[in-house]
Amino acid sequence: MDIPRIFNITESAHRIHNPFTPDKFATLGAALRLEPGARVLDLGSGSGEMLCTWARDHGILGTGIDMSQLFTEQAKRRAEELGVAQQVKFIHGDAAGYVADEKTDVAACIGATWIAGGVAGTVELLMRSLRAGGIILIGEPYWRQLPPTEDIARGCFANSISDFLVLPELIASFGHLGYDLVEMVLADQDGWDRYEAAKWLTMRRWLEANPDDDLVEEVRSKLTSEPERHAAYTREYLGWGVFALMPRLGLKKA
Repeated sequence: MDIPRIFNITESAHRIHNPFTPDKFATLGAALRLEPGARVLDLGSGSGEMLCTWARDHGILGTGIDMSQLFTEQAKRRAEELGVAQQVKFIHGDAAGYVADEKTDVAACIGATWIAGGVAGTVELLMRSLRAGGIILIGEPYWRQLPPTEDIARGCFANSISDFLVLPELIASFGHLGYDLVEMVLADQDGWDRYEAAKWLTMRRWLEANPDDDLVEEVRSKLTSEPERHAAYTREYLGWGVFALMPRLGLKKA
């Protein structure tokens, strides 16, 4: 089980596999008022930066599941590097359908809601691992500005404009699902640059080191096209954020 090899190549030097930066994860951890010993589940945990830094900074206990063998191994090394290997564990596996053995204080899926068919299905999946009073975290794209054409939407890796909502509509959708939005931290254009532009040097170094690899043509094509695509489309049109949700309480009748 693994993700397509092209992602393991282009993001092999990434610690964070989304447009968040370390300061954004620090802001999010502080905003959630994490307590020592809080249990955090992360479906699609990548290279483990969120769980490892929160274990170091807040004393949480974490479990991460990711399909990439490379990223999972990087997460384990990061835990050792930060001295938190006894607090967090990382599992190489399919996060789709994963339910924690013990209820968690925070259940997260940061940028991988495809594992359950979108936001609604992922929220439902995360709820199965959440304790009463716990918080769900969803990382999800939205339109910073609505693309004027479908071609521009496809330049942002969407199949169509309808794939994503503008921010007010995305926030409203959480309410329609029966959840209160209790916090949010949004990525910015610098975060998109760190996520996208960091791939370019990785691809260039990989091409130099692997001239005879079967993926040379694909990686060469990406390195040629991606900087302009990112500057024209992703950077200008696509937003991204992490949204903290709690199930709405039923109102007592007078």
